Amino acid sequence: MKTTKRYAIITTLLVVISITVSFKSDFFEVAKQIEIYTSAFKELNMYYIDEINPSQLTSDSLNKMLKGLDPYTNYYDEQAVEDAKIRSRGSYGGIGASSSFKDKELIVREVYQNTPASESGLQAGDEIIKIDNIIVKDFEGKAIHSLMKGLPDTKVTLTIKRNDEILVKEITRATIEIDPVPFHKMIDSEVGYMAFIKFNKKASKRVKEAYDDLKDQGMKKLIIDVRGNPGGLLNEVVKIVNYFVEKDQIVVTTKAKVKKWSSAYKTRKEPIDLEIPLVILVNGRSASASEILSGALQDLDRAVVIGERSYGKGLVQRTRKLPYGTQMKLTIAKYYTPSGRCIQELDYTNRDRKTGIVPKFDQKNRNLFKTKNGRKVYDGGGVEPDVKIEKPAKSIATKALFSSDAIFKFSVNYIKNHPNMAKAEMFLLSATDYTDFINFIKTNKTSFKTKTEKEFEKAFKKAEDEKLAISLSESYTKLKNDLKAKKIADLEINKTEILDRISDEILKQKYYKKGMYVHKFTHDNVIKKATDLLNTIKKYNKILK
Repeated sequence: MKTTKRYAIITTLLVVISITVSFKSDFFEVAKQIEIYTSAFKELNMYYIDEINPSQLTSDSLNKMLKGLDPYTNYYDEQAVEDAKIRSRGSYGGIGASSSFKDKELIVREVYQNTPASESGLQAGDEIIKIDNIIVKDFEGKAIHSLMKGLPDTKVTLTIKRNDEILVKEITRATIEIDPVPFHKMIDSEVGYMAFIKFNKKASKRVKEAYDDLKDQGMKKLIIDVRGNPGGLLNEVVKIVNYFVEKDQIVVTTKAKVKKWSSAYKTRKEPIDLEIPLVILVNGRSASASEILSGALQDLDRAVVIGERSYGKGLVQRTRKLPYGTQMKLTIAKYYTPSGRCIQELDYTNRDRKTGIVPKFDQKNRNLFKTKNGRKVYDGGGVEPDVKIEKPAKSIATKALFSSDAIFKFSVNYIKNHPNMAKAEMFLLSATDYTDFINFIKTNKTSFKTKTEKEFEKAFKKAEDEKLAISLSESYTKLKNDLKAKKIADLEINKTEILDRISDEILKQKYYKKGMYVHKFTHDNVIKKATDLLNTIKKYNKILK
C-alpha cells in the first residue's frame, strides 16, 4: 500500500508538470516521457539494493531537469515553500538569525538586531551542534534550519560551539520583523538618505515611513541606496515608483507565453512628491526589483542613477502549486522598463548544450532606447548608471574570493581578536589589516579556491587513484603553490573593493546591518558623490535633460 501511494504521488506530480509542458510539445511525447520516468522509479523502488528516499529522488531529479533552463526555475518541497513565504512576507516566528548548513555543519551567518538571538548573545560564526535533542551531524536532509523556527513564545534550546567552548542557550521564539529599510538619516540640512535592502511585503510601507520622517527633518533631496538589494515583489516596486511619478504611468511591462500573464503595471495613486530630486545608488548586486526601480525612474527622467552597472536580471518568476504542498517557481516572462528595454544579461535560450556556457549580451550590439526626455539608454547587461563609479574589473581570484567563506571566517576571527573595536561610524581598516587578511587565507582552511585549483586537485586525485601520483608529487606541490601565489597576487587588483567587503562583514557581525550602513553613511565615497551632485542642482538637471 505504501509503495502504491508513492507511485501515485510521483505520477500526480508529473502529470501536473506535463500540463504546462504540453502547451508547447506534442502530448504523446510528454506522456511517453512520464511513463518512462514512472517505470524507472518503480523499478528502483522495488529492486535497488538499498532503501531509497522517494522525496529526495523526486527533488533531485526535478531540480536537475530545471537547472538546464535558468537559475530561477526551481522545485520547492513543503519546507522550502514555507521558507519562501517567510522571505516574501517580511516576518516569521523564530529566533532572528540566519545560518548555513554545509558538510554537516550548521553555522550562524548573521544575527538580527533586537531579536531573541541577539538578546541571548548568539554570534556569527557560532556552530550549532544540537537543536533541542537533535544532533545536527545526525540530521538527514536540508531542512535543519526549520527546527529553529516555530510559534512565538515557544522555546528552543541550542547547544553551540564557539572556539573550543560549548555553550547552551535556551531561546524563546518571537515574531521576527525583517526591516527592508534598516537605516535612514539626514546627510546635511537638505539631503536625506535611506538604505533599502529588500522588496518584501513591508517595503513600500517602510520606504514611505522613512520618507515622511526625513521630510519632517527638512529633507529637500533624497538618496535611495539599493546596492546589494536582490529584489523581491513586483507590486512593491510599482508602489514605490508611484510615490515619485504621476498616476497612470507605466512602470514595467511583462511579456509572457501565456497572454494573461503579459501585463503593463501602472501607477494607480496620486504621487507623494513629483519635485524632490532623487538619486538611486546601484551596484553589481542590485537585481530584479532593484533594477525595475532604478530603470523605471531613469527612463522617466525622474532620478539620476549612480554607481556600477546592475546585475542584469530581466526575468519574471511565478509559483505554481503542485500536489502535497509543493510548488514550482518558474520563469514565465521577461520584463521591460518604460522605454521598452529588457535589461536581462544572460541569454539562457541560447545556452550551449555541450559546454553549458550561457552567452552574455553583446556589448557592441546593444539596442538603443530613449528616455522620456530623449536620453540614450541601452538594453542587455543591467541598468547602466548615469554617473558611473569606475572600479577595476574583478579578477578571477577576486570572484572566487567573493563566492567563498573566507571573508566571513576572517571577520569572525577579527572580532574575536579585537574586543575593543571602534564604533561603527569610526571604524576603519588599515593596510596592516589587509596584510593580516592575506596571511589568514594563506594559513586557514576556507573554501577560497579558483576553478583552476579545483580542477587541478581533481586531476591529482585521479592520478592518486590510478597509482600515478607518487612520481608527480613534488611537481604537483610546486605547481599548487605557484597557483596559490598567483591567486593571492591577483587579489591586489581589487584591494579597495575587498577591504570594503571585509569592513561590511565585520560591521554587520559586530553592529548588525544597521551598523554597516551607519559606517557607509560616514565614509562611503559613492554616497558623498551623490550628495555633491544633489547639492549642485544645475549639474543634476543637466544629466536628466
